[in-house]
Amino acid sequence: MSVHIGGKPGDIAERVLLPGDPMRAKWIAETFLEDPVCYTQVRGMLGFTGTWQGVRVSVQGSGMGMPSASIYTHELINEYGVKSVIRIGSCGALAMDLNLGDVVAAIGSATDSNMNRARFDGLIDYAPVADFGLLRTAVDVAEAQGVPIRVGPILAADAFYTDRPDLYDALADYGVLAVEMESAAIYTIAARYGAKALTILTVSDHIKRGEAMDSAQREQGFSNMVRIGLATAIA
Repeated sequence: MSVHIGGKPGDIAERVLLPGDPMRAKWIAETFLEDPVCYTQVRGMLGFTGTWQGVRVSVQGSGMGMPSASIYTHELINEYGVKSVIRIGSCGALAMDLNLGDVVAAIGSATDSNMNRARFDGLIDYAPVADFGLLRTAVDVAEAQGVPIRVGPILAADAFYTDRPDLYDALADYGVLAVEMESAAIYTIAARYGAKALTILTVSDHIKRGEAMDSAQREQGFSNMVRIGLATAIA
């Protein structure tokens, strides 16, 4: 039983979807999984296990930001034997050809965090990347489902609010598609402990155009992303 998750051994499947919002985890479990069981409510960070198309899958909230996501990713892999984690989240688009509701798969995750620099004594800028097998599967699944999916690099930012929007412009010039707050840590920890990781995002905001989904859309308007994530998880 881990400190922050608190589930018993065997409660959590080897395949886990990792939304940041615990209420999104609840919605995913109740909407998509058969016979979901809540295995944790510690700190209000809900986790559920059920089946999808006959395969056991868990959905675990991970909170906001890399410190929180790091805790849940580490404990899932090291305490519960999780083999693959697929982040399911929202992002703010930087690319002008992305629109609200578009689905993005993150091939790599740049970051302004010092977490990885600290791991390598400030000597190496480690490049956190997705597991290629999961990424290739997600692209194939999206194509089969008729859902356009954009593959490219993203930014995992430490701060939600920034005083340097000019840096977002520079990142867009270098092909960075969108910004969120967790993926660099998830990719790094999965790599360190021999698990597979992928991030699939839905554009909830367009940073340059000032467009945004409302809170209800953010919580429950991401069905395409979830279906792609589930099908990728069980493939």
